[in-house]
Amino acid sequence: MYQTGQHAVPDGAGPLVRPYAMTHGRTRPSSDNFDLIALVVAADVPTPTVGLEPEHHVVLRLAQQPISVAEIAAHADLPVGVVRILLDDLRAGGCVQVKAPMSVAKMPNTRVLRAVINGLRAL
Repeated sequence: MYQTGQHAVPDGAGPLVRPYAMTHGRTRPSSDNFDLIALVVAADVPTPTVGLEPEHHVVLRLAQQPISVAEIAAHADLPVGVVRILLDDLRAGGCVQVKAPMSVAKMPNTRVLRAVINGLRAL
């Protein structure tokens, strides 16, 4: 245990950075919210070194392959709200692309999928 001000913190607790410090006080993205299952992938542009927090770089590293917003939050050990704001920053800078999940209305219905499976089995 070690002391930080008046509070005792267990060893190995990790960095004590408040979420509002990572997001510069913002509580939501400036544009739209990012769905938990939206896929994020890093863009093929050079990563700017000025103006990005270490957490931005963690998100960019995770997004080298398509990954969902929820997975980024889990792997980076950050709250989803913070990840959404970081993604908003990165998208505004052209560093990431975000693909919204397919709506239920656009998904093939069960009847079509069964017909495809039956057709494949008939081969």
